[in-house]
Amino acid sequence: MHKTFVMPPSPEKLHEYLTRNFPEATYYSAYEAGFCGVWIHRRLSALGVNSMVVNPADIPTTQKEIAQKDDLRDSLKIAKCLRNGSLTGIYIPQETTLSERTIVRMRSQIVKDLNRCRCRLKAYLYFQGIDYPLQFSKAKSHWSRACIAWLEAVTLADNSARITLTLLLSEIKELRKLLLETNLHIRNLAKSKKYEQPARILLSIPGIGTTTAMNILTELEDINRFKNLDCFCSFVGLIPSTGSSGEKEIVRGITSRGHRLRKFIVESAWIAARLDPALSRSYSQYCRRMEPNKAIIRIARKLLNRIYATLKNGQLYETGKMA
Repeated sequence: MHKTFVMPPSPEKLHEYLTRNFPEATYYSAYEAGFCGVWIHRRLSALGVNSMVVNPADIPTTQKEIAQKDDLRDSLKIAKCLRNGSLTGIYIPQETTLSERTIVRMRSQIVKDLNRCRCRLKAYLYFQGIDYPLQFSKAKSHWSRACIAWLEAVTLADNSARITLTLLLSEIKELRKLLLETNLHIRNLAKSKKYEQPARILLSIPGIGTTTAMNILTELEDINRFKNLDCFCSFVGLIPSTGSSGEKEIVRGITSRGHRLRKFIVESAWIAARLDPALSRSYSQYCRRMEPNKAIIRIARKLLNRIYATLKNGQLYETGKMA
């Protein structure tokens, strides 16, 4: 153990300190994956440091460290685990893949913002006591062009109230414009030389659209980094949570540890259960002995099997061939 100290968060400053105090040594470092990405890892590696980025959930932690968490304890804990060889680094994608991933993830953020704005506008209409006309009574028609035109023509007694409604509509229009622009970038990315073939393979699977396909491809980068299907399912989070003690074993629902891909796979499973004959038959059988929400998780696992097999073999999916 050397010592703990505070220094500027700069890879170059750290390398300078190491070379000054420990010249001609072999340097190792580890830090938790977070919002800052992996640029620190790349710079440290370029400077000759054996850098590792780890998942915070994979760092062995005692109950005391959880109850008394601070930066000092975290750094000591990571250093000890690095020395013991008990840390496993996460997969580091290429810089181009990370950049392409940001476009796809940006779409999800825009969709979230758009849904929030729509909820705010609906709440404001309720606040003002304004009901939708009969032709717009169904939720599916609330954001049609005709409904937007009606909202723009709504008469409010107070001028400030009208300005508020106009601002809410302007925000929604701007986000819809950004969403269309992002969708265009994603479609162009799917047609690029890098993604054209794997995207075409994924699109052959019922329930998988362009957005879901690009989410899968940019998040995985290389399907061969998973040794088998179980590793792939564990990465996505479509595995059961278990607990056993002695002869007693408890199998709970899906694990709370999951990747953002899981929600896209489950959403696609609902569509695949209608379009794919084999999945539709399996879904009907599952629903006889469990709730639909539990049955669709099993369908999602089967869909994940199809994704893994088609990408691994580089072949288009043939509907109904896999049980």
